[in-house]
Amino acid sequence: MARIIAGMGTSHVPGLGAAMDNGKTGEPYWQPLFKGLEPVRAWHKDNIPDVTIIVYNDHATSYSLDNYSTFTMGVAEEFMPADEGWGPRQVPMVMGHPELAWHITENLILSEFDMAVAGSLEVDHGLTVPLSVAYDQPDVWPTKVIPLCVNVIQYPQPTPLRCYKLGQAIRRAVESFPEDLSVGIWGTGGMSHQLGGERAGVLNPEFDTAFMNNLVSDPAANTRLTHTDFIREAGCEGIEMIMWNVMRGALNDNVNEIYRFYHIPVSATAYGAIILENTD
Repeated sequence: MARIIAGMGTSHVPGLGAAMDNGKTGEPYWQPLFKGLEPVRAWHKDNIPDVTIIVYNDHATSYSLDNYSTFTMGVAEEFMPADEGWGPRQVPMVMGHPELAWHITENLILSEFDMAVAGSLEVDHGLTVPLSVAYDQPDVWPTKVIPLCVNVIQYPQPTPLRCYKLGQAIRRAVESFPEDLSVGIWGTGGMSHQLGGERAGVLNPEFDTAFMNNLVSDPAANTRLTHTDFIREAGCEGIEMIMWNVMRGALNDNVNEIYRFYHIPVSATAYGAIILENTD
């Protein structure tokens, strides 16, 4: 059967991708960040899954703001990097795994998750930057990808608990797939940041650290947070962290923390990454 081997939580800051794409990673501003990513890349080099489920949000790129589903599964054979206004990122095509994607989708719907399905999807920095975080700048991404887009943009968004339960349902679906596949799952977005309004630029290292601690030792605590908690403590865009709950719900109850990295600021945001490996 297929099995989920590990999960990663990572911010998907567009500036990180731009720094890579434009050869700026060695500049003093960016150097500490990319130094901190070296263990992330070293671990992924030695632990490449057959398929990676990437939980991300579209930033009004493939979706109009008046047509945004709560949960959308990408089931295509390939996904084109999106043009976000300055041309698509010059990164490899994202190759899908339709068989597993459809299997998971069917199981989720039969488990009463009302999934939307996308047979054609252009993926923006929310998905491509995490791939760059893990794999740098290869000619071909070394893992196939199933995009899972979550609405963290338009009210009402799914609750943190619903996201965690979605992850649990994904784990059951993956484990019922008959092919012998290794699967990774990433939760992306966050950490604390707000891009507009009176609190633009807000960062909260204490909240971010507690959230990552809970991923390891008390994931249920993160499910009890409300949308208001995220907005108050982590800024309007901090709600993206609910997507990390999907990742954590898909893992076993007990996990090993392989690596953690936290850095501020990255553009106007807090960058965080954590790798969690399943234990029995």
